[in-house]
Amino acid sequence: MTTLEKAKLWLSDTFDNETRDAVQSLIDSNSPDLEDSFYRELEFGTGGMRGIMGVGTNRLNKYTLGQATQGLANYMLTQFPNEEIKVAIAYDVRHNSKEFGKLVADVLTANGIKVLLFKDHRPTPELSFTVRDKKCNGGIVLTASHNPPEYNGYKVYWNDGAQIVPPHDEAIINEVYSVKFDEIKFEGNDDLIEWIGPEQDDVYIDACIENSTYQNVGKENLNIVFTSIHGTTYTTVPKALEKAGFKKIDLVKEQMIPSGNFTTVESPNPEEPAALEMAMDLAKITNADIVIGTDPDGDRLGIAVRNLEGKMQLLNGNQTNTILTYYILNEWRKLDKITGSEFIGSTIVTSDIFFDIAQKFGVQCKSGLTGFKWIGKMIREAEGKEKFICGGEESFGFMTGDFVRDKDSCGSILVACEIAAWCKANGRTMYQYLIEIYQEVGMYYEGLVNLVRKGRDGAEEIQNMMKNFRENPPKELAGSLVEEVKDFKEQTNFVVSKNEKLMMNEIPKSNVLIYYTQDGTKVCVRPSGTEPKIKFYISVKDSINSEADFKKKLESLEEKIQEVKKDLKLD
Repeated sequence: MTTLEKAKLWLSDTFDNETRDAVQSLIDSNSPDLEDSFYRELEFGTGGMRGIMGVGTNRLNKYTLGQATQGLANYMLTQFPNEEIKVAIAYDVRHNSKEFGKLVADVLTANGIKVLLFKDHRPTPELSFTVRDKKCNGGIVLTASHNPPEYNGYKVYWNDGAQIVPPHDEAIINEVYSVKFDEIKFEGNDDLIEWIGPEQDDVYIDACIENSTYQNVGKENLNIVFTSIHGTTYTTVPKALEKAGFKKIDLVKEQMIPSGNFTTVESPNPEEPAALEMAMDLAKITNADIVIGTDPDGDRLGIAVRNLEGKMQLLNGNQTNTILTYYILNEWRKLDKITGSEFIGSTIVTSDIFFDIAQKFGVQCKSGLTGFKWIGKMIREAEGKEKFICGGEESFGFMTGDFVRDKDSCGSILVACEIAAWCKANGRTMYQYLIEIYQEVGMYYEGLVNLVRKGRDGAEEIQNMMKNFRENPPKELAGSLVEEVKDFKEQTNFVVSKNEKLMMNEIPKSNVLIYYTQDGTKVCVRPSGTEPKIKFYISVKDSINSEADFKKKLESLEEKIQEVKKDLKLD
């Protein structure tokens, strides 16, 4: 079926007048948007369904959301027969999020499913927490994380509070794609809606404090600057910091106003220094020790601390997680809570430093595919046998304990500020603490390259790039021979020196390649599951003996990353 034929199906009486008019306009004007709006169906990636808002099968709208929710309802009715099914729904600050939240609630209640619906926007981790706290069968959050303003999205959670994983995800997708648009039940039953208000914030915040704090040293003297970057955490983080005992909290007031336009930034992504520019400016005035920003749905956090020159510097995700993980494990050891049956969680694209840290403290480090749903899966499978301590991934996500089954900026911020206060009370900075950790376990440094390739042609280009890297892997990177080629799509590990291909069955199939060189350099190549990008994660390492060594080693590792980029033709 051609794209035009697909579009004309949306001119039938199944669709409302507004939708039909918009589709007819695309057809009449021969708009280039017509092709991108209808050439495929939106897919579930690592973060669920995410896309540009608008009409069409490849857009997020009333009908694609309705189809997804009807499919989910059909599946849940088979999974939980003869019981009252409850689903919690939250939404972030994006355009249409509140309306989409009610739309999704209506489809569920039309199918006889009870809905616990937040009255206003709330962070994604609070939704994850609420699923378990309210004993729900599942959860949905309407969010597109840190994507541009024209995007929105839809994440599905199961009864453990984690995002759906096999076999549920594939089974739900099959149900979704079997739903015809005229089969969607849009006429909801408000009697089946229970509204959730600010009282749930206190329950969530108390759980964050209980699971994410260890000592009370110097909190009253720590100077904090926080920004929600127009997102949802204005509802939770400032209150959590105050309740945890921090006294000096300065907010970037212009960015504490929720807005789907993200008016003061080009991108509301705390991974990018530009998103924290206003917070950094405020830090100069307040002489802050730590700057913190969160993304719109409040699961990611960016942290800046003072470097060896006394200037604010944004830590990358691996550095932040290194500090948090090392500190938490050290506190667990002090409390004699490490028995040998504990583990931390990571992902295959995240730094291997976490294996070294885990080994130092006598715990296991488990690694899964990209996305916190896989860490959630680890937790569920280990329940009753092993104890999860904390986990993170390089994309500025971290979680403490298992009370939330997704990355959680609130609990992570409480730990980070506790560490910063403890460091300051002991006459050092978090940055110096990071260097001390590097002296203990080795210094790792990372680089990330994102190549954006939009639309249908871009998707094909990304496919061809992956095909080429798969069939023609590099033989050498930054002067070191490639020793291992891990292909997670084929589930193989080719050991070059032995000319031997080993099977890897412990991690599900995924279109990811990892190259390891003889000197420990690691390169991961992966198409994004939620954005039109192909990502290259580069990690290099060295040993370090003192703080005085740090600057020289940092420069050499930065040069090495540039060499790797050149060898991969990414420069």
